[in-house]
This record gives sequence, C-alpha cells and structure tokens, in this order.
Amino acid sequence: MQARREIRTKPEQREEEDAASAVAETPLSARWSPEAEIGMRVEDIWDSLDQPQLSRSDKLNSCFDAIAVSSFPQTFGAQLVDIPSDATLAEAVDILSRNRINGAPVRNVEAPEDASWIDRYIGIVEFAGIAVWLLHRSEASASAAALGADELAAKLGTVTLDGGSGGGGGGARELKAATEAEGAVAEAFGSLPSSELFRKTKVKDISGSFRWAPFLALQSSDTFLTMLLLLSKYRMKSLPVVDIGEGTISNMVTQAAVVHMLAECVGLSWFEDWGTKTLAELGLPLMKTSRLVKVCEDEPALKAFRQMRRRGVGGIPVVDGAGKPVGSIMIKDVKHLLTASESAGHYRTLTAREFIASARQSSGEKQMSIITCTREDNMKEIILKLDAEKRQRIYVVDGEGNLDGLITLRDIIAKLVYEPPGYFGDFFNGVIPMPQNSRV
Repeated sequence: MQARREIRTKPEQREEEDAASAVAETPLSARWSPEAEIGMRVEDIWDSLDQPQLSRSDKLNSCFDAIAVSSFPQTFGAQLVDIPSDATLAEAVDILSRNRINGAPVRNVEAPEDASWIDRYIGIVEFAGIAVWLLHRSEASASAAALGADELAAKLGTVTLDGGSGGGGGGARELKAATEAEGAVAEAFGSLPSSELFRKTKVKDISGSFRWAPFLALQSSDTFLTMLLLLSKYRMKSLPVVDIGEGTISNMVTQAAVVHMLAECVGLSWFEDWGTKTLAELGLPLMKTSRLVKVCEDEPALKAFRQMRRRGVGGIPVVDGAGKPVGSIMIKDVKHLLTASESAGHYRTLTAREFIASARQSSGEKQMSIITCTREDNMKEIILKLDAEKRQRIYVVDGEGNLDGLITLRDIIAKLVYEPPGYFGDFFNGVIPMPQNSRV
C-alpha cells in the first residue's frame, strides 16, 4: 500500500519536517500528556493556516494530514498482545479476558520468519467474532434439533421475534413459537462454551467470522487523517500500525484511544472552535430513533446478542416497559457467557435485566449502565463523558428521558474531518478481499 497524496493549502508552511522541528523546540508543560502534545501540534498547524477562505473542516483536514500515525501514543504499552492462529477458541477467550482487551491480532504460526506483515497476521479476533461463530452454530444446532428446519426458520423469522407485534390469535401463536425458538437457541448456545467444539476449534478455523478479515493495517508513515477516516467512514474498529521494514505490528489504534486523544485536546483553540457546537448545530444524531435496535429488559439476554449479530451493530440499549433506557449490552459482553463457570451457566437463560445485574455483580464492571446526552449538549461534553466512561457510544434522550438517537465515535469523526475526492488512491489495492463466509 502506498501513502496517499497530501492536502496542501499553504505549502511553504506545511513542510512536515519543519512542523516537527517547530514542535520539538516548543517547551511543553509537565502536565501535557502524549495525546495533548499531538493536540499542540495540531494547534501550531491550525494557527499557521491563516487563509480566511478555508472552512473549519478544510483546516482540520490539513492539520491531521500533516501528522504521521507513528506519533500516536502506544495504546497497549510496549508489549502488544497477539493470539497464535493454532490457539483454540477457549484459549483465545482466556487470553482476551486475562488482558482485559476485546480483540487482538492473530499471528500466523505457519508464516516463515522473514514473512511480511500481510502474511504474518491473518486478522483480528474479537469476542464479537467468536460470538458470531457460536451464535451461528447454536442456531444451526437448534434448527437440527427441531421438528423441521423450515418450521424453526419460520419461528425465528416471525415479526414478533424481531420486535413487531401480531394481531389476534395469530399473534399469540407467533409469540409462543418465538419463545420456543429462543429457548431452543439458548439451550444450544448454552452447551457450546463447554463443548469439545469450543475447546478444540482453532482460531484460524473461524477466520470467516472475524469482524474484519484479514485486517487493514496502517503504515507508520500514514497520517492521522487516514486513521480517522478509516475509523469513521470505513467502519474500522481498531487499526494495527505496521513498520514495513520490520514486518511487525508496532501499535494498535483503538476507538477508545482516539476518544481519549480528543478529550486531552480540550482547551486548545482548534478543538474549542468545533467542540463548543451542540449536537443540534452539528446535525447529530445521524441515526433516526425508528432505526435504533433495542431489547426489552424482560426479554432473554441472548436475544440482544442475536440482534446485534443480525443487524451488524456493536451494542443495544435495554429499555423498560415504558420504552425508557435502563442499561445497555455490548457485543463484547458475550465474554460473560463464554467465561462463566458451569455453576454460573445460568447466565445463558437470564433476561436482559437479570444478565446486567448478574454480570455487574460478578465482574465489578459498570459498563452496562447506559450513558446519555441531549441534543443541546455540545461535542466537548460528549467526548469528555465518553472518555470518562471508556465508551464509544452514547444515547441521546429527549426531555422526558425517551430514546432520541445514538452517537458513536464514527459520527463524531464524521463531523470533524471529511474524505477529499481521490484521497485514498490505490490504498485498498493491496488488501485481500473479505472471505465469502464473513458474517459481520
């Protein structure tokens, strides 16, 4: 992959080496973090772009396109965790859980020592990818155990199961069929985490269910603008950074790390110029309330994970009988199902409300609480809240506390920068196509 052409608005002031030199000569207060130092570099470039005809987005694009990804702080410290391709799913889940991470690159153990990075790694495996595979297998098992595959498929496809409602006696029959179908899948899913299949299947065998397979990597010479666009418009969740000469991953840029970087830039003029805009002024939220996927607190928690798999979303709000949000379940929370001991296997039959309470109690995590904002909150407030809670999504509510939309990091970045025409050039030419059996 080759680096894209750079955007130049003031060539004499945009030499990357000159900018780096100027920053190196600028004394920084001891209170500045590595992320804030990046913000200061953006500030210097922002101040140098004194052309009044440039829009705020044009200036920010130029600023972020002048800073190399190699400047991004190490997300996981000096030691980057990877998972060998011959590890079992059970071993992969254990590695992710012990290191308190949601995903890790999969290292191809069959690759020669001198292999390039694209041959050395086969993708990124996450709790999400493992959940997708297990849910698919559990639905297949439930289907095989049913009286007929067509009958179960009809049950799983009822309007009631997907959140609609039926009328008269037909609605009652559909509800009964949906409940039976959910029970069949729950039973099949419940047996998989303790099965030989889970303990013997290799990570490399489920590469088709990786969220992105094989992964798309950044070169250390690529820019922040490339990074931000891939995380937003191209829906990447994390981006490995590779040093071509070394053939290894030097860093992993995550959504959480980008949120933290933005939070550390609060107070700088370029950030304040954008961050003080309210959601309404920026045209957020982008998603209409009617398109929000949600689950009722009395419905099976497993249904939440199945809805996420079907709709391709990473999280679902849990609502009460009045439709007000009371919590949230993320696809990564499937780890509570996969790592539960036999005595805690009841996780798989809990309602969404019970699942949240039980998972909180056993893990001490507060992540399943829901964080909200209103359309009148500004972007700075949103970013600070996301960073404080270590989240990548926040739900918008109206004056009565009803769901009014969803804001994700992708939405935030989309209002920060934009993709210029032809920016990526042949960037994607060297990327191997997604496997045909990729499910997310």
